[in-house]
This record gives sequence, C-alpha cells and structure tokens, in this order.
Amino acid sequence: MNPLSTTLACELDEDEGKPALVLAHSLGVTRAMWDALLPALRQRWRILRYDLRGHGESAQPDGPLSVEALGRDVLQLAERLDLSAFSFCGVSLGGLIGQWLGIHAPEKIEHLFLANTAMKFGEAVAWNARIDLVREQGLAPVIVGTLERWFTADFRATHPQQVASIRGLLEHCNSDGYVACCAAVRDADFRSSASGIRARTLVMAGVSDPVSTPADCQALAVQISGAEYMELPVAHLGCVERPEEFAAAMLTFADRN
Repeated sequence: MNPLSTTLACELDEDEGKPALVLAHSLGVTRAMWDALLPALRQRWRILRYDLRGHGESAQPDGPLSVEALGRDVLQLAERLDLSAFSFCGVSLGGLIGQWLGIHAPEKIEHLFLANTAMKFGEAVAWNARIDLVREQGLAPVIVGTLERWFTADFRATHPQQVASIRGLLEHCNSDGYVACCAAVRDADFRSSASGIRARTLVMAGVSDPVSTPADCQALAVQISGAEYMELPVAHLGCVERPEEFAAAMLTFADRN
C-alpha cells in the first residue's frame, strides 16, 4: 500500500491490475473502520480508503462542510491518483457522498454501494442541537448513544473489542471536524435528485438500524433505476458488525453486474 501525502490522508493498494474501489467511512471515525473487509474486497478491487476531511489524519475544515465539498474531495483525490473510474462504497455519511457522486459524476462510477444511508437524515433542529452540544462539551456526551445506535445489543455484548475500537475512533475525532461534517449531513437532501443516479447500485440496509431504517434504504433504492436492495441482521455499522457478509454482498453484486 502507498500512504499518500495530500490534504486527505489515504491508502491506495499497489495492484494496478485491478479496478479501483473507493471506501468512505461514517461520521466520527476513520478509514480504519474498513479493516476487517479488506482481505475479501481485495480479491476483486484495488482499494483506496481515506479519512474524510475533518477526520483522522486528513486536513481540518475552516467551517461547515457540504456533501458537495466532500464529494469533490473524492473526485480531486481520484484525479491526483490517476483513477479515471472507480467503484464507490459509502456508509452513512459516506453513502450521502456516494449519492452525490452518482448524480454529479456518473461517468466516474462503475459500481455504487450505498450502505446504511438515506436521502435525508433527520431534521435540522436535531442536528443543530448535536452541533451545539459537541461545540460546548466535545464528543464525550454523544459517544454512548452513538454506539447504541450503531450496533445491536447482542453485538455490543459479544464483541466488546470491536465496539471498543470504534469507541476509540470516536474519542479521538476532532470536534471541529465532526461538527463540520454534521452540517453536511444536516443539509443534505437527495429526495428530489436520487432518481438521477444511473450507476449499477446496491443499497444495503440493517434490519435493526434506527438511524437509516430499512424503510429509508428501501425508499432510496426505489428512486434509483435498476438498483438492488438487501438487508443484513445488523444496526447502523453493518461493515463492522458483519464484515464477511457485507463484503460478500458487494462481491456478489459486482460479479452479477
């Protein structure tokens, strides 16, 4: 792998003989979220994973971000790395970025995987309250509730190490970067534009996801012509809770399409 020195911290596999797959993580974590999936995904793809702006080792924003800005980050990174086309998998906020790319850069996208995401996440008042809380007190007050929404109770009880790993990423997330990306989620609304996505798309939902519910994911899939929809017995971070099944679903879809 090549760690690259850009405003976005990233890692690109060296195997240029495979098509590229870009992985975009959820709010508050880093590219380490994908660790358990890499061996399976590398059977087919050359993996590019990166830290969203404001997260991990990437540059911090000067103010609120938009999903458009985060999507343009991906396009600029791909151009810098000479990736003329790529598949894209995004979870939650990463899935919002994937929707933007599917609408605005269709010529770049080979396969589109939209996981545990929605055309719109909640109401502005709730996001503004979270932004105010994190600005005042940091992420500590929101971490427990986040983990409860992201993982089923059974997974939290039986896989404490994996949950602790994600907790550690949240604890180390920069508050300013988190708040900036909260604004991006707050303002994103693809309800009138998701129908413009033409990429070969798989929408992946968690049966027990309270954040982007199965109904939210189904509504997204209905808007995208030819999209396939599937569910995993997980909450919001299916890629962490069931990484083997998550990766297998991606590989099966790509092989069929």
